[in-house]
Amino acid sequence: MLKTTLAGLRAHKLRLLLTAVAITLGVGFIGGTFVLTDAMDGGVQKTFARSAGKVDVAVLPAEDSGKGLPADMLARIRAVPGVVEAQGQVRGDAALLGRDGKAVGDLPTVGLSIAGGRMPRYEFDQGRAPKGPGEAVLDARVASRAKFRVGDTITVLDQRKAPHPFKVVGLVGVGLDPDAAFRGVVGFAPATAARMTGERTFEEIDVAGADRAAIAAAAGRGDHRVLAGAQLADELARAAGADTEVIRTGLLLFGLVAVLVSALVIYNTFTILIAQRMREMALLRCVGATRRQIFGGVLAESAVVGLVGSLLGLAAGVGLGAGALALLGGRGIAGPAGPKLSASDVTLAPRTVLVGLAVGVVVTVLAALLPARGATRVAPVVALRSDLEPGTARFRLGWARTAFTVLFAVAGGAVCVLGSMVMDKGETAMFVVAAGGALVFLAVIAVMPALIRPLGRVVGALPGRAAGVPGRLAVENARRAPRRTATTTIALTIGVGLMTLFAVIAASGKATSTQQLDRQFPMDFAIQGQYGDGGQKVPAALSQSLRARSEFGAIVELRRGDADIGGREARVATVTQSAFGGVIRPEFRSGSLGGLRPGAAIVDEETAESRNLRTGQTMTVQGLREETAGDGGEAPAGRRSPAGQPLRVTVAGIFRGDVPIRGLVLTEADFGRVYGATDPSQIFVKAAAGVPAERARAAVEAAAKPYPTAKFSSAAEIREEFTKAIDMVLMVFGGLLGLAIVIALFGIANTLTLSVVERTRESALLRALGLTKRQLRRMLSVEALVMAVIGALTGVLLGVVFGWASTRAMGESAVFALPYLQIAGFMVLAGVAGMLAAVLPARRAARTSIVESLSFD
Repeated sequence: MLKTTLAGLRAHKLRLLLTAVAITLGVGFIGGTFVLTDAMDGGVQKTFARSAGKVDVAVLPAEDSGKGLPADMLARIRAVPGVVEAQGQVRGDAALLGRDGKAVGDLPTVGLSIAGGRMPRYEFDQGRAPKGPGEAVLDARVASRAKFRVGDTITVLDQRKAPHPFKVVGLVGVGLDPDAAFRGVVGFAPATAARMTGERTFEEIDVAGADRAAIAAAAGRGDHRVLAGAQLADELARAAGADTEVIRTGLLLFGLVAVLVSALVIYNTFTILIAQRMREMALLRCVGATRRQIFGGVLAESAVVGLVGSLLGLAAGVGLGAGALALLGGRGIAGPAGPKLSASDVTLAPRTVLVGLAVGVVVTVLAALLPARGATRVAPVVALRSDLEPGTARFRLGWARTAFTVLFAVAGGAVCVLGSMVMDKGETAMFVVAAGGALVFLAVIAVMPALIRPLGRVVGALPGRAAGVPGRLAVENARRAPRRTATTTIALTIGVGLMTLFAVIAASGKATSTQQLDRQFPMDFAIQGQYGDGGQKVPAALSQSLRARSEFGAIVELRRGDADIGGREARVATVTQSAFGGVIRPEFRSGSLGGLRPGAAIVDEETAESRNLRTGQTMTVQGLREETAGDGGEAPAGRRSPAGQPLRVTVAGIFRGDVPIRGLVLTEADFGRVYGATDPSQIFVKAAAGVPAERARAAVEAAAKPYPTAKFSSAAEIREEFTKAIDMVLMVFGGLLGLAIVIALFGIANTLTLSVVERTRESALLRALGLTKRQLRRMLSVEALVMAVIGALTGVLLGVVFGWASTRAMGESAVFALPYLQIAGFMVLAGVAGMLAAVLPARRAARTSIVESLSFD
């Protein structure tokens, strides 16, 4: 029986390859994911081995201690016998000014101490390490972004925002330091780094020479760790490698979707093949083959198909991984500071081979189980029949399938309602909706064969009329085998449904952000310090400059601070009093804005829930200030101390958190009593009536020019950045889910190809009755169009419904939006792609000889 199976496979090589295509694509995606992330992991390991490998011993602060290493520790370590060199790393903020005089980036560049000697932690692309107080180096990325090069003079702000000129003497690569790569780096000689950043402690001490025990003894007891150089490299690599784990997990999820679609295609393919070979299997039964042997033969064939598809998939995965490395490697791909990799770094690990083969073979064999079981039911008498046309039996829902469908549909619908309309909005509710959606999708899979005939009639009405007789024949062909058509189309339903879901969520996110900007905070410009969330203050003099200009109708200052409320820290804020009820209109869950007066406060609902606050409750607010590192030579960095006098306030109302203020909101007078005179964290500007946007922007830019770290953006720019971010995510998801759609289209092409073989005599008879080759090709194209549109339409309906439910689960203020044009585009693309998938099967059908096809064999 095994010889017979293998002989059949050798005799039908094209059929073997067509059957293996789907599993090849699925395994290729999974294999490519492992190849890509393995190369990234290898790059991470090599980078840290090259950098930290020059360090014999490293001393680091204890994890989560929030403290640096004191300066006297470095002196003690340098005194240890055998120490050849010891360097303390200083790290802080040192804002680089661009050629336009404004600070580079939304966050200040990192100020680092970069020393030469035996332990250079960073590799120089050009130049050398800084040696004197007037020299500095830049990381290559920020130098390119700000258009600086070796030999240029740059201006850097110290911790007091005073400018200092430096000559650029080198360009460095920052390795796998994500924060440094994101913000950019300005490197100084160690003493200069301490002066510019204001830091009095070290974030790390690296030692060459001596052993770990001696260094640990010199460091003494305290909140620090002593690691060997190899341990340091491993720890840093693990920290950076967390990014690759996230990437691998995310890509594998999409790979599993592709494999699921592949399984449906394989199942449908084997169902058709078994139906076409009924006489062959009946003949084998006549000559003595048992049911077990027939079953085993089909599974053996599926295993061979899975093995061939998996091997081809692994080869495709290596190609995909190499292509991804070639495309992304020059930019660094293990996070923003990833190593630069190329196609030469591709490796095929044994784990990748084993996983790819296991997934491909197991999925193929499992997909073939039901068709193989059906093959065992073929009676020997079937071999005597000459009029077989399998796969066209009318489908009826049995009681078991009906019960399964109703159970999963009702349960899934109830779970979706629970997540979208009953539960508290948030991440948990969205997961509940996703679980309900999975149950409903299983119900759709179960009932889909019963829907094919009515859906085929609706979808095929227009093409059936437009294409004439070939079109009507095509519609009937799509409806005549409900099980086959359902399995073919459900694969496309998965891909189109997920893409529609993400499109709806993305459109809803855009609509929600637009509504919140327009209704809750209709300001034209926002000015903030370089830290973004108010960590860096905006000079109060800037507000005065803005108020003195006629282009602006309203200037709103937002101030923030931290406070101790009942033994717990909380955010405290205040805004210009005239803004309430005008440009800032919070919606209250309890209480009202009218109660906000001296001695009272309002609080957002998230803060109220986390601290069990309620309207009418009285509390004491004690302001906190963060002490500067090394104040008086004793205060450690990050420690907070009381600011001003405690203040008793009463909660006058609890508002919903859809305005740009959070925490406990005080009047300006009460905020001043707690914190004294402070600069605003953000300034919001509204243009006067009738002032053109270009003129208002120029006025804001002119007013902010004397303040290098003041960053401003318009509401339109904020909306555009948010829209671009959503579009980028949607594009990535669409590209990844596109593989599932490609596999589904291969399934349509495979189904049509096998159907052409199955209907050879029927097609020849139609040709004999007058159907031309062009009409035959048109018939098969319309049949593919109808199947593709049925699958896409089902996917769109499911995607829209669950997109609505997911939007409802996001938050109370979420706005549902339907991207009509995108959804229409999905439908059109699915139809066109389905017709393209029919090109080769249609050509094969048209080339078949009429006489040979009508002959009896």
